[in-house]
Amino acid sequence: MSSLDPRTPVLVGAGQISHKAPDGPVPSTPELLELAARAALRDVGEAGPELAARAGIVAVVDLFSWTVPDPAAALARSLGITPNETVLSARGGNGPIGLLGALSTDIQEGRVDVTLIAGGEAMTPFMKAVKSGEGTGWPTQPEGTTPSRIVGVDREPGHPAELAAGLIAPVFWYPMFEQAVRRSEGRTQAEHQEHLGALWARFAAVAANNPYAWSRDAPDAAAIAHPSPSNRQVSAPYTKLMNANIQVDQAAALVLCSVQAARDAGIPEDRWVYVTSTAGAHDHWFGGERADLGRSPAIAAVGTAALGHAGLGIDDVDHLDLYSCFPVAVQVAARELGVDLTDETRAPTVTGGLTFAGGPANAYVVHSLATLVTRLRGRSGEHALATAVGWYLTKHGAAILSSDPPSAPFAALDVQNKVDMLPSRSLTTAAIHAAPVETYTAIYDHTGEATMAIVSVLDKAGDRGLAKSHDPAVIAAFLDGDPLERTVDLDGEADFTVSA
Repeated sequence: MSSLDPRTPVLVGAGQISHKAPDGPVPSTPELLELAARAALRDVGEAGPELAARAGIVAVVDLFSWTVPDPAAALARSLGITPNETVLSARGGNGPIGLLGALSTDIQEGRVDVTLIAGGEAMTPFMKAVKSGEGTGWPTQPEGTTPSRIVGVDREPGHPAELAAGLIAPVFWYPMFEQAVRRSEGRTQAEHQEHLGALWARFAAVAANNPYAWSRDAPDAAAIAHPSPSNRQVSAPYTKLMNANIQVDQAAALVLCSVQAARDAGIPEDRWVYVTSTAGAHDHWFGGERADLGRSPAIAAVGTAALGHAGLGIDDVDHLDLYSCFPVAVQVAARELGVDLTDETRAPTVTGGLTFAGGPANAYVVHSLATLVTRLRGRSGEHALATAVGWYLTKHGAAILSSDPPSAPFAALDVQNKVDMLPSRSLTTAAIHAAPVETYTAIYDHTGEATMAIVSVLDKAGDRGLAKSHDPAVIAAFLDGDPLERTVDLDGEADFTVSA
């Protein structure tokens, strides 16, 4: 161990909070962040206060419920520490891995010795404040407040042609990707529904054994796959239990430092978990411009890069957490990375995923990383892979953690150039006649009635057209049978009718 680079980044503390107290007050988002950070520092052991005092960077994942400009500064103040830098991630569920990569690079290159990463959301009091119109009353910051830096890139996620076709949020886009996967797998609607129920039941079973999971009742495959009074149809093919659950009060935090700092603090080596590599990239930004709506070249690129730097193949990974906002995200990642989702010896999640473990906006992956730290700690020769997704299967991250020292210095890998070179499609708003449906979804209201259908088609030149219909007669005809077998007419105004 004497040859180990003292600048090697290691995770030495992990804390998670899942506050379920229906009859009592719920902490605010800033309070949850503080609770998680203090839990992570306690997890370090006796050296926790020393590392807190040495924290040169405090970073927070972009927040949904508490939109102050520099939440890391507020968190540092609540902890009584004065970092040199406060850092925020750009919007997106890939933010935690972006922060892990950036801060590990800072450690590797000697700019900082100890850092703290936190993320979380208190959605119960936030939603109560939204509904009442009274505001949260949570702390604010003076105009002009800014973090030292923002890690990651972001832009508005929707192309005008996509917005016109009703593709305005994840709940609309991800079922479109799902139906594209169903087509590629050659499944009927009924077969695919059973497949999704079985896949998500595996996630529910993991959540049942996760003490920090929001929902631990482990519904079976049939209960997940089929609509019921407590599990309404949200889209085609997703029921409520196939959607990420943002209505949670959760936070998590990580203590990341150099090997030298860990040694100086007397932290036993069996408490260290090594950050071996991270990688990031985004697919062609607008979903409609991607060559294949059932694939993700960016996931393939970041996985290959992160695993390759670590000298690993996917079968060398002992613990997986594939980002799981919707079932299609897991299936696409598994296809691109070569993961066998039927392998009973290695689950695709260590938490239970965003439906059952909980999906606190952009912060879920702080929880998955914290869980992986506990899985790897004290082991030998084991490795873990966590993936992350932002926007509409758009932004991607991968991180490799290891129980043993890495064979190469840590690297945060940017593979965007490789993805940018790959084929894309143009979006067209022209009228298209008698076009086979490429993929589709339908959106349902709380009574179980389909109120909108959305389609994607390719014209003869290979350009993609997108359209919607709110017409009950069109929707009924479209959904009568398998819509993947339909032919539709796009009118050039983002509406469609069924032609066959």
